[in-house]
Amino acid sequence: MKALILAGADDKSPLAKYASNKALIKINGKEMIRYIIEAFKGLDLVETVAVVGPRESLQVIEDQVDVIVDSRASMADNVLSGVDMFSDDEMILISTADIPMITPEAIKDFVEKALAMDADFYYPIVSKEENEKKYPETKRTYVKIKDGTFTGGNIVMVRAGKVKECIRQAEVFMTYRKKPWKLAQVLGLKFILKFLLGTLTIKELEERVGDLFNIKARAIISSYPEIATDVDKDSDLELAARALS
Repeated sequence: MKALILAGADDKSPLAKYASNKALIKINGKEMIRYIIEAFKGLDLVETVAVVGPRESLQVIEDQVDVIVDSRASMADNVLSGVDMFSDDEMILISTADIPMITPEAIKDFVEKALAMDADFYYPIVSKEENEKKYPETKRTYVKIKDGTFTGGNIVMVRAGKVKECIRQAEVFMTYRKKPWKLAQVLGLKFILKFLLGTLTIKELEERVGDLFNIKARAIISSYPEIATDVDKDSDLELAARALS
C-alpha cells in the first residue's frame, strides 16, 4: 500500500507565525510531519511514502520519504498531483500533515477494518466519547447522527482511479469538512432535515456519498482519537507537545 501526505503551505493558518508551512513546525524539536512519516514507516503494509508540498522547504525531510511532489494551487490539485504517481487500481492512504499524534496502531486498525469491507473509499470517524476520554481539553467539530456523535478523521483510504474520476466534485467536501451544516446542504434537503433532527444514519450517509460520486464509500468507526486530532491552533500545539513528550 502507498501513503500520501498533504503538506501544502497555508499562510492563513493561525500557526503561520511559527513556520510558513505548518508541517514544518517543530514539536519537541522535531518537525510535525516527521511524526506522521514515522507512523507510516512503522507499518509493514506501507511500502511507499510520498509527500506533496513546496519542494524547497520540504528538503529537510527529503531523506525520510520516497518522493516529494511539488505543491500546486489547491488541496484538490495537490491530491491529484500525488495520486497521479500511482496506478488506478492501487489503494492509497492519504493523510494531512498536521496529525503528529497519529500512531502505527491507529493506522493499522483503520486499514484492517477497511479491508474487511468491499469499497473504493474509506473514512475514519471517532465518537465524541472516545475523543473526550483521551483528550478532554480539545475542542472538535462533531456531527450528531442516529448512530452517535462523531468527529471525522484526517486520513482516508481510497482507490487511486476513483480519486482521478471525482476529485473536482469532492473539492467542495474538502472545503466544508469542518462545517457540517454546509456539508449537509451539499448532500440535499432530505439530509438537512435529517441532520437537524439527528436521525441520519451512517448507512444513509455512505449511500448518499456513493450516489453523488459514483463510488462505494464506507465510514470506519475508529477507537483511536489520534486519527482525528489535528493541530490547528496554539492549544492544539500545546496538547501535541505534552502528548509527544
